[in-house]
Amino acid sequence: MKEYLEATRDSGKQFYQSFNGKGEIVMLNLLKFKEKADYKTLAHLRPGQEISGEEAYQLYLDSTLPQLQEAGSEILYFGKGRDFLIGPETEKWDAILLVKHESVKTFMEFAQSEGYLKSAGHRTAALEDSRLLPTTEIKEYL
Repeated sequence: MKEYLEATRDSGKQFYQSFNGKGEIVMLNLLKFKEKADYKTLAHLRPGQEISGEEAYQLYLDSTLPQLQEAGSEILYFGKGRDFLIGPETEKWDAILLVKHESVKTFMEFAQSEGYLKSAGHRTAALEDSRLLPTTEIKEYL
């Protein structure tokens, strides 16, 4: 099974071209945690004891929240995933995260900031799989 943990060069380019200049974006994150966080290649971030992927993701959120707020972005929702009401029975997500960014520019600045990059390894250690879907609001229908 293929895992999706990082954007590819092509998907990043397409994202930038498709969403740049469209105002606010809300990123839908679907997250599947590892049972045990994997810090094998991240010794500088490794906690003193073994922790779960969910706990490592909380470390990621705690350490990146200041950079997120500094960029003018905000977490709109963070919740536990359940079985789909409509969708494949075999597809399971542990958590859902919605993050609003003022623009593609602010998202890119956040994602490339030194502060974010210092602690992004907690995300890598935490996740078995993920999806990241950028969205824009359809205002004329609301």
